[in-house]
Parts: sequence; structure tokens; C-alpha cells
Amino acid sequence: MDENRVEGGFREAAGRVQDAVGGLTGDAATQVRGKINQATGQAQRAYGQAVDEARGFTAENPAVALVTTLGLGMVLGMLIARR
Repeated sequence: MDENRVEGGFREAAGRVQDAVGGLTGDAATQVRGKINQATGQAQRAYGQAVDEARGFTAENPAVALVTTLGLGMVLGMLIARR
């Protein structure tokens, strides 16, 4: 499991707590920081999940991953050369 999934989950949970504390105390700034931490944690968790899925796909289909990577490299090379 990618560490971003774990860290993102903790950050999202901490953001929820922060949001709730801000709501209970009437501190809008704390609530906003909590919501930002929630969104950041969700994004980090999603990134970690994408990395895990890419690693799994590459392990299960190494030839397809290699051909895809070579194709993307060629396309990027041609785009850069056109400049």
C-alpha cells in the first residue's frame, strides 16, 4: 500500500476533527483549515490509490506497460522536437 493512501487518510480524518472543533467553537478559520485538510487528504489518498493501481497493472502486464511507456515517450519526444 502506498504511503500516500495512509497519510491522506490521516489528514482527511484530522481535517474532519478540525472542522468539527471549529464548528463547535464558532471559529470559522479553524473550520476552513479543516475543510482544506479534508480535501487535501482526499486528493493525497486518491493519488496513492492511483500509484497502487499502476504498480499492480505493471506487475501483471509488464509487456503492455513497456509498450505504453515507449509510445508515450515517442509522442512526447515528437511534441518537444516540433518546438
